[in-house]
Amino acid sequence: MTEFSLSSTVVSQDGEPLYSYEYAARVTETSTVLVERFAELGLIEPIGVMLHQRDITRIVQILRLRRDLGLNLVGAAMVLDMAQEIAQLRAQVQAYQSMK
Repeated sequence: MTEFSLSSTVVSQDGEPLYSYEYAARVTETSTVLVERFAELGLIEPIGVMLHQRDITRIVQILRLRRDLGLNLVGAAMVLDMAQEIAQLRAQVQAYQSMK
């Protein structure tokens, strides 16, 4: 496994900063094993062993849904996906209505 320094900056091809699993585990107050599990289940989309900020945010949201609503990992991810889709559909409806 390749090691990445938490102090060095890694940037994706699109210019966004990337973070290690260790960093994600530390800021989400969980373990690297759980972060790896999120990746294995397809709940986050790592680039190799690095994560975008949006993946770390998603981990926090999934953990909150687990804690607050008792959902399992996949169920929490589905709730987030549906909420995102609803927001996109609302934006499309609003754009359509403003065109009238």
